Amino acid sequence: MTQPTPIRRAPGHRPKLLDLFSCAGGAAMGYHRAGFDVVGVDIIDRPNYPFAFHRADALDHLAALITSGEIARFAAVHASPPCQAGCALTVGTNASRGWGGTHVQLIPELRTLLDTTGLPYVIEQPNGKAPVRADVRLCGEMFGLGVLRHRVFELGRWTVPQPAHPRHRGYVRGYRHGVYRDGPYVAAYGAGGGKATVPEMQAAMGITWTTVREELTEAIPPAYTQWLGTHARHSLRAQEAAA
Repeated sequence: MTQPTPIRRAPGHRPKLLDLFSCAGGAAMGYHRAGFDVVGVDIIDRPNYPFAFHRADALDHLAALITSGEIARFAAVHASPPCQAGCALTVGTNASRGWGGTHVQLIPELRTLLDTTGLPYVIEQPNGKAPVRADVRLCGEMFGLGVLRHRVFELGRWTVPQPAHPRHRGYVRGYRHGVYRDGPYVAAYGAGGGKATVPEMQAAMGITWTTVREELTEAIPPAYTQWLGTHARHSLRAQEAAA
């Protein structure tokens, strides 16, 4: 299959970014602030998503864009596939206690499709055993946030230096192994046990456009993708200048 022809873009043009497995748009907002026009795709309706949105299976939608050639409208792709098959909780505590079910690992098929696009891409996952390269690791403390929310990012067809990881200022507030600790960060996942309230999660991550707890617990802070997106735009400009 032929690769998309690079498009020379006028100054001030906002390149399109495809946001797969978009949820409510935590990643999308960061890319928007970095200068991208974002189009989201998720398998369920996301009425709080703040940009153009398609309800569809992400892999099927991406494959259709490739087959039709419409993928050439995009400059980059971000994907945050379901993490349950490789996250630390699933493969650690839950597995050891026989909790949870079987989760399908989508990343190999996703990567094959992303490689076929010929576009720069990002695959985001929590720390754990997901089959992604940890090209960049980001933490909320790098951006002065009220969550730690460590995430790894595989970068395809572009690179960015790993930023320094500041020392954490204390504990994540809540119970761990039956012991309660206070601290400067909130736990933006689950419920009970000292976990963050919806307003606390909104403030800690900088996400104000949804009050749905499930959407907040699945989101990454926009600061992460604003940082990545700013570097991605510099990379795209350099590629266009060299073309």
